[in-house]
Amino acid sequence: MGRLCGRVEDQEHGPAGRPAQRGPRALQEGERVTPDEPVPAFSDAWRYCVGTGRTELALRRDYQDSLALLQRDIGFRHIRGHGLFSDGMGVHRPYTWQGERRVRHAFTYVDQIVDAYLGLGIRPFLELGFMPPELASGSQTVFWWRGNVTPPASHQEWAALVGDTVSHLVDRYGLDEVRTWPIEVWNEPNLTFFWQDADESAYHRLYEVTAHAVKDVDAHLQVGGPAVSPGADDWLDRFAEFAERRDVPVDFVSKHAYTSGPAQHVPFGVHQTLAPATDLLTQFATPRERLTGTRLAGLPVHITEFNSSYRPDNPIHDTAFHAAYLAPVLAAGGDHVDSFSYWTFSDVFEEAGVPTSLFHGGFGLLTHRQVKKPTYHLYAFLARMGRHLLARGDDHLVTRHPDGRVTVLAWAPVDATGATPGPERHRVRLSVPFAAAAAAVHRSTVDEEYGNARAAWQHMGGPHSPRPRALDLLREAAEPARRHGRLPADNGRVDLDLTLTRHEVTLVELDPVRDETPQWWDEGRLLGREG
Repeated sequence: MGRLCGRVEDQEHGPAGRPAQRGPRALQEGERVTPDEPVPAFSDAWRYCVGTGRTELALRRDYQDSLALLQRDIGFRHIRGHGLFSDGMGVHRPYTWQGERRVRHAFTYVDQIVDAYLGLGIRPFLELGFMPPELASGSQTVFWWRGNVTPPASHQEWAALVGDTVSHLVDRYGLDEVRTWPIEVWNEPNLTFFWQDADESAYHRLYEVTAHAVKDVDAHLQVGGPAVSPGADDWLDRFAEFAERRDVPVDFVSKHAYTSGPAQHVPFGVHQTLAPATDLLTQFATPRERLTGTRLAGLPVHITEFNSSYRPDNPIHDTAFHAAYLAPVLAAGGDHVDSFSYWTFSDVFEEAGVPTSLFHGGFGLLTHRQVKKPTYHLYAFLARMGRHLLARGDDHLVTRHPDGRVTVLAWAPVDATGATPGPERHRVRLSVPFAAAAAAVHRSTVDEEYGNARAAWQHMGGPHSPRPRALDLLREAAEPARRHGRLPADNGRVDLDLTLTRHEVTLVELDPVRDETPQWWDEGRLLGREG
């Protein structure tokens, strides 16, 4: 299936014809950027944060190895996970002395984890939760590792826990550093799984106590919420009313976005329907739309979790389809929010228990043992895009680097309903502005055949625990196909004619050619024959 693509002018195409909500104005179709008008910046809201499993997993070597690889290839700025105050972190430590109950706050693991994060060039996006069992008012838990989801038995003791933790981080890492770490209060309190009875008034009380405890340390620390799940946007309305009525500090608004339907369970996995990926962009846009006219209007909006499926055992996460499905979301998400955090960076993740197979449908961009999934490469491709946005369409994104390089990300359309397999071929024709006389063309491709370790794993028979040689082969299969060539520039433009296979995501990098081939060199005499 082909489609015609017009010339790529120095312009920005807003999704569905809508102008960008932040930054430079979006230009109208066919409008040229004049020499005195700056080219719009390409938003890197996709890079601001990435999700992780429960915080204590960061103590593991395989976790840190995976994060190091991620940071080398992509370079996220913040990382967010659950369980900072759960038992496995050992922060809240009650004891009895001379007949009196007292509490010691210990930061042994917190320090090791934050040190590791900062050493890898990534900062915490702190999520305050879950409830330490000996501070909890009840016994309800969530996940295989049993995070307590009940309100505190003592809000005073909870405030002391929050205040001491934040004070310790400021003392250890410096106020200027910790001011750059957003601090989010709880996770999805609108769901009974994550907050006892989904008690909204109890969450508002927790938020108020927490926000004041943070601000008592320093007024410029960032605190926000309510981190609600999809379908709970009315919570945003009431959160804004509560914050204004009680004059509660709110520095940012957070929510989550997923597009999957109810889980259809099979042993150690699920199947789910999917809404079109554009539904994620609609969910991203909701907070600003609903908060217009409230005290929270204009605040940063962080999508602190997003993905297709909300399940950590849905095989869709491991597929080439998934990368092509999410490509338009990553290309346009920054129009609507200040960040949108992929949930999660690695399959080192145990909410539903220890995974039973290498490819099990985990959230991660990486499997255990650092096998890259196609969606990993989507992010790695984005990390190689330029700062300046030249064009954006339904199937492509074009950017320019300050040194004149031009980068093109293109993707094949997908059928999220599953009614068809999607087009076998998809044509993208572009004419991109280019200053040099010729371009060296470097193309990296992920599709059903290339950069698709899950397909190779299936050919192997789906080994639950691959042997070392099989792991090496899977890592090789996970690398994109790479092709190279050269194209002339005509009147300051290079014409690209790309044919994409089913579920392909491709990166094309155009580098200016400075030809230094010696005048005497004759390629026809490579084997010594006279010309």
